[in-house]
Amino acid sequence: MLSKTVEASLNAQIEVEASSSQFYLAMASWAENEGMNGVATFLYRHSDEERDHMLKLIKYVNERGGHAEIPPLEKPPKKFSSLKAVFEQLFEHELEVTNQIHGVVDLCLQEKDYTTHNFMQWYVSEQIEEEALARTILDRLNLIGNDKGGLYLFDRDIENLAQNG
Repeated sequence: MLSKTVEASLNAQIEVEASSSQFYLAMASWAENEGMNGVATFLYRHSDEERDHMLKLIKYVNERGGHAEIPPLEKPPKKFSSLKAVFEQLFEHELEVTNQIHGVVDLCLQEKDYTTHNFMQWYVSEQIEEEALARTILDRLNLIGNDKGGLYLFDRDIENLAQNG
C-alpha cells in the first residue's frame, strides 16, 4: 500500500511525464512543418516513450492500491527559434525531469517505501540515457553549426536513430 505522500509524489511524476510527451509532440510538429522529417520522426517517437513512462507510473500507482490521477494537458509552445534551440530545451527539460525523479526516490527512502524505490530505479537509469542522448545530439549540432549540408545529414541520421533505437 502506498502512503498518501508517495502517492501524491507519483501523481506529480505522472504529470511530468504527460507534460514531457506533449512538449516533445509540439517539437515534432514544429520540426515536421520546418521540413525536418527525420527530427520529427525522432521527436514523435520520444513523445510516445514519455507517454509510455506515464502509463507505467499510472499502472504502478493503481496496482499498489493508490489512485492514479490523469492530469490536464498544458498547451506546449507552438514555435521554436531553431533546431538547436529545440534540443537545448529538450536537454534542459530532461535535467528537470531527472531532478523530479530524484525527489520521488528521495521521498521513497524517507518513507521507507523500498518497493517504490526499487520501481523508480528504472526511471533513474532511463534518465541517464535520456541526458546522454540529448548531450550527444547537442554536440553534433554544435559541430554542424549553420551548415545546411550538415543539417541535412543530421536530419537523415537522427531519423535512422529513431527507427533503430
